[in-house]
Order: sequence, then C-alpha cells, then structure tokens
Amino acid sequence: MHPILFDFESFTIYTYGFCIAIGALLAFGYMAYQGKKQFGMSFDQSNTLFVMLITAGVVGGKFFMIFEDPSYYLSHPSKLFSGSGFVFYGSLLFCIPTMIWFFRRHCIPTFAMLDVMAVVTCIVHGFGRIGCFMAGCCHGTPTDHFLGVTFTHEACQAKPLGTPLHPTQMYEAAFIFLLMGVLWLLKNKKQFHGQLFLVYLMVYATGRGVIEIFRGDLARGFLIEGILSNSQFISLLVIAVALLVYAKWKRSGNLNASIPKGR
Repeated sequence: MHPILFDFESFTIYTYGFCIAIGALLAFGYMAYQGKKQFGMSFDQSNTLFVMLITAGVVGGKFFMIFEDPSYYLSHPSKLFSGSGFVFYGSLLFCIPTMIWFFRRHCIPTFAMLDVMAVVTCIVHGFGRIGCFMAGCCHGTPTDHFLGVTFTHEACQAKPLGTPLHPTQMYEAAFIFLLMGVLWLLKNKKQFHGQLFLVYLMVYATGRGVIEIFRGDLARGFLIEGILSNSQFISLLVIAVALLVYAKWKRSGNLNASIPKGR
C-alpha cells in the first residue's frame, strides 16, 4: 500500500517499522503505568522488561522463520537476518517464558501481571499488522469481494500486484483491537488472575486460524501442504494448552489472593 513513509536522500523511513515503533511506545507506556499503579513496578523494571521482551521477540520471531522453509534457512542461516520478516507466534512463545521469569525474579505477581501483558501484546501486534498492510506482507488471496485491496507500489511485498487481494492484515488488526476491547471490558469481571491472558491466547489463536484461510503468502509454510499452515497448527496447540491451564488456574481461585506491591 504505502511501504515507504519518507524517503530522504540519506535514509528511508519504512511504514512497517514506523508502525511497530508507535505500537511499542504506546505498549510501553501502558505497561509502565499499569505496572506501577497495580504492583509498584519502578520505571527501571519496566524499561528492563521491555528491552528483554524486544530481544526475545526478535530472536523468537527469527527462529520460527526456519520452519517456513527449513532446508533453505538451514543452508543459508544468514538470510534470517537479511530481511525484516518475523513470525509472530515465535515472538510470542519466546516472550511468555521471559515475562514469567522476570515477574518471579522481581517478586511481581505473575498471573495478575500477565493480564496486563495481554493488552500490551494487543497494542504492539495490532499496530504491527497495520504496518504489514502498508508493506504488503502477510497479504491475502485474490478476491472479487468489495473489501479487496489492490497493491501497486513496486516496493510492496504483496503478490500479485495490480490484483485485488483480501486485506488479511487489516482483518487481523481489526480483530486484535476488538479483542483488546473485550479484554478491557472483562478486566473488572475476571474470576481469577491470569484469566485475561488465557482468554487472549485462546481467542486470538482461534481468530488467527480462521484468517489463515484467506492468506495468500504461501511462503509462510505448511505442515500439511494447502490444508494446515504452520500458524494454524501452532494455534491448535496454543488453544489446547491454554484450555488446560485455564481449568487449572480457575480451580486455584487465585483472585482472592493478596497482591503485594513490587519491591
């Protein structure tokens, strides 16, 4: 759509990176505010956590790219770092243990803080998908539907150019922001700490599995060619694990437990 935001003589600002930066700044602000308000987190703690999550997200997102084309990336590992591509599920699955370790290390209530991080993730991811739309990556299949979007910029990653495609990036962005709104409404009605995070995982994974049907970027990889994409398979695993954890945490009744302030 508009892959390049500004093109100066000495450097170029890409819309994808700009959207990610805006989402990251907003997400950090929300996390720092809620962390301090609810758990007494210091600014240094919030800053350290965010840097760790960015690092984990980059490593995980790049690592999971290997599964898109194992033979290619294992033969050309440098290609993992030559482009701007990331796999969201890789970033998410690397960030979760990083968050849990950090919260426990700093005596921050883990389950309750995960609920905050559900919204943080939605903010970053939602803006990231808008960036995808501008860059043309993660595009949909050709369509005659009125929602179809035609990409024409030569720097755009959508294929084929000049043909209406399902704007799957915007489908997902709208879905993520809607999910964030639902989480916000459920915030004061949750039955146990960690519930919002698990709801986020299950609902997002379900929606992602459906949106994958309309994706047209075949290079993302398939477990069963043309039937089950890598992301759909991961979505099924996420839903299954989240359901099991949901049942366990609900039985624990941790909502009534006291929440100490961070040290």
